[in-house]
Amino acid sequence: MSKIEELLSQKILILDGAMGTMLQEYKFSEEDFRGKRFAEWPVSLKGNNDLLSITQPEAIATIHRKYFDAGADIVETNTFSGTTIAMADYRMEELVYELNFESARIAKEVAKKVTTENPEKPRFVAGAIGPTNKTASMSPDVNDPGYRAISFDELREAYKQQAKALIDGGVDVLLVETVFDTLNAKAALFAIEELKEELNIDIPVMVSGTITDASGRTLSGQTAEAFLISISHIPLLSIGFNCALGAKQLTPHLEAVARNTEFGVSAYPNAGLPNAFGEYDQDAPEMANQIKEYLEKGLVNILGGCCGTTPKHIKAIAEITKDYKPRPIPSKNIEERHAELVSASQQSTDL
Repeated sequence: MSKIEELLSQKILILDGAMGTMLQEYKFSEEDFRGKRFAEWPVSLKGNNDLLSITQPEAIATIHRKYFDAGADIVETNTFSGTTIAMADYRMEELVYELNFESARIAKEVAKKVTTENPEKPRFVAGAIGPTNKTASMSPDVNDPGYRAISFDELREAYKQQAKALIDGGVDVLLVETVFDTLNAKAALFAIEELKEELNIDIPVMVSGTITDASGRTLSGQTAEAFLISISHIPLLSIGFNCALGAKQLTPHLEAVARNTEFGVSAYPNAGLPNAFGEYDQDAPEMANQIKEYLEKGLVNILGGCCGTTPKHIKAIAEITKDYKPRPIPSKNIEERHAELVSASQQSTDL
């Protein structure tokens, strides 16, 4: 059992907030994104936040430090778009290993420093693995519903490359996040399982889906329960939701997962819903007050923030969480859990 797994049953772990929201405050220009190394790059690089781990590493390290100082136990690497699939937009497929390795190295360096300053509160790094900008389950062409812009094997290969670089860079856990298509997530999890076997390691894995609208489904059409069942054959540190919704809107979906899983449950919602300009207005006290419902109902083991959240939000969440115990994690092993899920699925089919 890793240290993070041990702590999960003892306390609610605090995840960091939004990287993108913090980077926006720097107002980096095209030249800042490029730096000297990429001054002559043939396409625009502004908006490629992952690249800043190479061209603006001090800013990335500072943001990680701010989240740790706010009370975070875990920070995510700056690698949300760190696959060859997503980096194709910038013609930077060949830089994927370096981008992920450097992002992991920076975050781990900060985590080690903060842990040294306070050994009683160890800090961790989660290797962020985003959903890519393509979906394996649906066609992007309404005139050709059978068409797919990406295959399972292409996703698996891309995710495997990213995960390997994150592991080499020193992450403590892998986080497959903002899952809008479970088939994409399955490709990532398949790749991670391959890596674990090849490298003879057992790194913990977190999965976080996203409910895209009031219907309570992912973009590929799954309910919270269906999403859970689809990936519960893999041993996970936690499963939960992030992005898309604010804390209040996310509550019923967390309840659905919490009552049906023996994994830890995570939640890192947005700072409310975006306004007409796509901005997030919910302040730290209001968000923390809404998250209090998760704590009172005993729904979560890991808590953090997504779009629009800052160190102020994470500090408020960390403060309010201190008075609550984590959701109890049942001790059933993966074989028992899988058998129960298969049985439930068969009963549903029979009906």
